[in-house]
Amino acid sequence: MSTLDGQQVADAGLDGWVNLLGGLQTRVTTPDFAAGLALVDAIGALADELDHHPDLGLRPGQVDVRLRSHDVGGITGRDVRMARRITELAAAAGLRTAAAGVTRLELGLDSPDQRAVAPFWGAVLGLVDEDGGADELLDPARALPTVWFQGSGADEPRQRWHPDLWVDPAEVQPRIDAAVAAGGTLVDDAEAPAFWVLADPEGNRVCLCTWQSR
Repeated sequence: MSTLDGQQVADAGLDGWVNLLGGLQTRVTTPDFAAGLALVDAIGALADELDHHPDLGLRPGQVDVRLRSHDVGGITGRDVRMARRITELAAAAGLRTAAAGVTRLELGLDSPDQRAVAPFWGAVLGLVDEDGGADELLDPARALPTVWFQGSGADEPRQRWHPDLWVDPAEVQPRIDAAVAAGGTLVDDAEAPAFWVLADPEGNRVCLCTWQSR
């Protein structure tokens, strides 16, 4: 089964879902914990029926869902079909899927020698280098953000850590506006709409990332 590109996912017209870092995500607001648990149970039964299991997060007041075909490393038609079914399950319970505020965080480390530093960060954070390339470190439990490495120069002063926050394209401009109003700066939009670079008043940087132009 082949993966879908970002435009194909957008063309599917999924209501209340957002494409973040190769996975479909949604958030369902629930009136209480029991309602959330009941939705998780219904999604679990659907997952067993389709033999395709999502990542679920149950908290008081919300259920977070992420769909990704791990065997091919991206979003496929089965993820789109399951997203539609989950939207129907939520609607049947008087709830709705929503993309507003749903994000995904990665941490980027700029380094002139990533192979020298990757083992340390893997050890201290409990992350693993699944493909042996020292390009990124993953949490086996998928609870911590992925750490990825970006080549940099060695001259000081230089940037080291920066967050990459993946958002719905519709949320980029409001977040930029809010960041600038809070004293930040839009540093670089040359790669937009793939990503925008912002900095806080001290120069610490963050990238807002989307699926577009990838």
